[in-house]
Amino acid sequence: MTIRTIMNELASFAPLSLQESYDNAGLITGNPEWSCSGVLCSLDATEEVILEAVNKGCNLVVAHHPIVFRGLKKITGKNYVEKTIIAAIKNDVAIYACHTNLDNVAKGVNKKIADKLGLINTDILLPKESQLLQLNTYVPTPDLETVRNALFRAGAGTIGLYHEASFGVEGIGTFKGMEGANPVIGTVGERSEVAETKLEVLVPAYLKEQVYQALIDSHPYEEVAYNWLNLQNFDTAIGSGMIGELPEPMEEKVFLEQLMTTFSLQVIKHTPLLNQRVSRIALCGGAGSFLLDHALAAGAQFFITSDMKYHEFFDANQRMVIADIGHWESEQFTPELIMDVLQSKFPTFAVLKSGAYTNPVRYFLGR
Repeated sequence: MTIRTIMNELASFAPLSLQESYDNAGLITGNPEWSCSGVLCSLDATEEVILEAVNKGCNLVVAHHPIVFRGLKKITGKNYVEKTIIAAIKNDVAIYACHTNLDNVAKGVNKKIADKLGLINTDILLPKESQLLQLNTYVPTPDLETVRNALFRAGAGTIGLYHEASFGVEGIGTFKGMEGANPVIGTVGERSEVAETKLEVLVPAYLKEQVYQALIDSHPYEEVAYNWLNLQNFDTAIGSGMIGELPEPMEEKVFLEQLMTTFSLQVIKHTPLLNQRVSRIALCGGAGSFLLDHALAAGAQFFITSDMKYHEFFDANQRMVIADIGHWESEQFTPELIMDVLQSKFPTFAVLKSGAYTNPVRYFLGR
């Protein structure tokens, strides 16, 4: 088992191409060809977590938050970032980050939170647009099923909850192979006519390369004709935040108490209660103020997130309740999510959850 094997599985679940432009997900320290002795899953990669990994015999830390966001000009140990990097390099510990790419997948961070709250009928709150491509190609009709199935296996043909979707139009293709060609059908120097099907499939943008390779590997022609179209459609399986419904409506204070219990909270910052029973809940792990308008437009009665600024609380405008539960608190189940992903694929491999409490925020509740 190499570190690359673990990386590939994580990237299959949360492709790195789905991270936001400011992010730094992926391998931060270490060599992907190292043999992996064990994985330690954590929300943050800190020096304490690195040393915990060493003590537990793990040489790979998979964290949600990247320890390095911007380039380091010096590594002298003057701050927690540099101390962590020094500890990782000194002890041959690889650090891999699954951040906004894990936020943006349908079964990622926000789905984990929604499941903890028992929400049903969940959807991405802000689906991403321009994440879908259309592949058009021309296949000899007798070979249609072979090519189409290869594209499906590579991930093409998915629309929401529907798989293996395609469209085909039959016609007659013509070609004439010139000197040096080795046509599968027809004779060099003579024009050939072939019954072909124009095949169209949708492809998530992050799967473009592997779908292309599947096309080339499965197509019988020496030269394959194809083209890609960029679509403006929203991909409902990729995006920010989540919205769902409680199985049964409940009073606002009862729901706040449920939040306190589920997330083991000491305090919740929230806007004034509206004295209504709530059932429609929007949420975003981490800093989610950018989704406030979308939560309102989706008819949310509660918006659970963190890192809201003072003036942003006014934007609720008595239309819903904003509940800021804290950044670490909102994402605390992410290491469990990462463990679930890896243990489902590698059930007998050492995948552990960090016991380090990395939250830098404390609350003084008085006497």
